[in-house]
Amino acid sequence: MQTRKLGSSGLEVSAIGFGCMGINFSYGTSLSKQDGIELIRAAVDRGVSFFDTAEVYGPFTNEEIVGEALAPVRDQVVIATKFGFDIDFATRENRGVSSRPERIRQAVEGSLRRLRIETIDLLYQHRVDPAVPIEDVAGTVKELIAEGKVKHFGMSEPGVATLRRAHAVLPVTTLQNEYSLWTRGPETNGILAACDELGIGLVPYSPLGKGFLTGAMNKDTTFGAGDFRNSVPRFAPEALEKNQALVDLLRRVGEAHGATPAQIALAWLLAQRPYIVPIPGTTKLHRLEENLGAAAVELPDADLREIETAAAQIHIAGERYAAPQLAMVGRDSAPASR
Repeated sequence: MQTRKLGSSGLEVSAIGFGCMGINFSYGTSLSKQDGIELIRAAVDRGVSFFDTAEVYGPFTNEEIVGEALAPVRDQVVIATKFGFDIDFATRENRGVSSRPERIRQAVEGSLRRLRIETIDLLYQHRVDPAVPIEDVAGTVKELIAEGKVKHFGMSEPGVATLRRAHAVLPVTTLQNEYSLWTRGPETNGILAACDELGIGLVPYSPLGKGFLTGAMNKDTTFGAGDFRNSVPRFAPEALEKNQALVDLLRRVGEAHGATPAQIALAWLLAQRPYIVPIPGTTKLHRLEENLGAAAVELPDADLREIETAAAQIHIAGERYAAPQLAMVGRDSAPASR
């Protein structure tokens, strides 16, 4: 497995990471704890060194699986987790965003314990809290770095103005934003330009469009109870039918390379910037191996031009999130106190 550096930070990870959320959260089906551990260890055996989780996944249980799985190889991997929600520890109810300094510290202590580590390699703010000045958030993480509890600071789905304010207090190592051939907001909302300018890495989540870009879905696909895609407009039957043209494009390009649609989708992302590290997730070993195979697919300029030209003619139907989740992306925090 090739490695990449996340921006100018020097943090080096496998070119493709592993998004662990889906092991037991959000998609309506869950692996057993032991099966999740075995899949994560299979990823390590195949060269993956970058693993992503969050306090809110479960909540709490995803970190426990990741922590137990990676304990024997702690010195070989980079573990990323996230704070940013107000979770009731008794009921596990998610009461909305919260990045108050005391909540950040509480989250970090819990994550360290569940992950069985002494230092979090990469700590993200999961979503911007509009009630808390980002200077207070970055300042708290800066203190945690000084205390040896965190190594690197990241953000997920901030507005560009908030990103710049945070970076002025504490250098942001990487952003985790949704980015793929069917979600290209970072190209137009200033995020990629800011990463270029500030030396920040980009970790695309949902790089396979929450499974759609694998080519395994069509307008007749249904999702089980508890699968959050049931509420996502882009997965409505009429949207799936209209968006099929994008999968057809990936399949057509893949045929020339002996590659699957998923592999072309990931290879396209890797070709966009040298500091991009996608984190596809899966619950299946053969899908894991398929995803990792994308690192060996090199798309020549002619193919990249073909994809760009053809994709520009495809209108993606449906929003990428339902309204409540969409409201939490790209927003800014409260003004700094004076």
